[in-house]
Amino acid sequence: MRVLVVEDHEKLAEAVATGLRREGMAVDVALDGRDALEHVAGTRYDVIVLDRDLPGVGGDDVCRTLMAEKSESRVLMLTAAGTVRDRVEGLGLGADDYLPKPFDFNELLARIRALTRRSGLPLPALLQHGNLSLDPGRRRVTRAGAFIPLSPKEFAVLEYLLTAHGRVISAEELLEKVWDEYADPFTTTVKTTMGRLRAKLGEPPVIETVSRGGYRIGD
Repeated sequence: MRVLVVEDHEKLAEAVATGLRREGMAVDVALDGRDALEHVAGTRYDVIVLDRDLPGVGGDDVCRTLMAEKSESRVLMLTAAGTVRDRVEGLGLGADDYLPKPFDFNELLARIRALTRRSGLPLPALLQHGNLSLDPGRRRVTRAGAFIPLSPKEFAVLEYLLTAHGRVISAEELLEKVWDEYADPFTTTVKTTMGRLRAKLGEPPVIETVSRGGYRIGD
């Protein structure tokens, strides 16, 4: 899941981004509206967490631009103004959801996950392959009934591969979808993470390497 957090209060933006990254999401941060539009021009985000009260290019203008460009990204609008009228105005601009400040992080997280479910075909409650089971809601992976502790990135990689239903996923696609904008495209981080993940999943191997292609969940 790729998320853009647009918030001019840097400490809040980084706190939200850190929390979402701990949940296995790839998160970029923009501190103003102009920066947000530059990010969106170069990256496809699943969800944009958009502060309405931005300096310069405001959140309303960012939302209008996204709608005019027929962006497929879901928009969760944040604002300190939480009246019914404010919510109606925000949704009228094209936002998919609206959350007044101050907010509870767990509610923000739940709303982001709900928006991603709306963006495509609904995911099953469990993702399974043979005796391997991944529960997206509980963030839990088991194989043959045994719990497998994974890091947030390992969990996100496995989840992405399982939702691809056998499609070959390149290292570049994993960098785009699982890591953030600071990931070095020439790094070995995907290979390293994949090695740790395979070791934790055990035998027989679940993830195949496709020559000059990438990775896939085996048959």
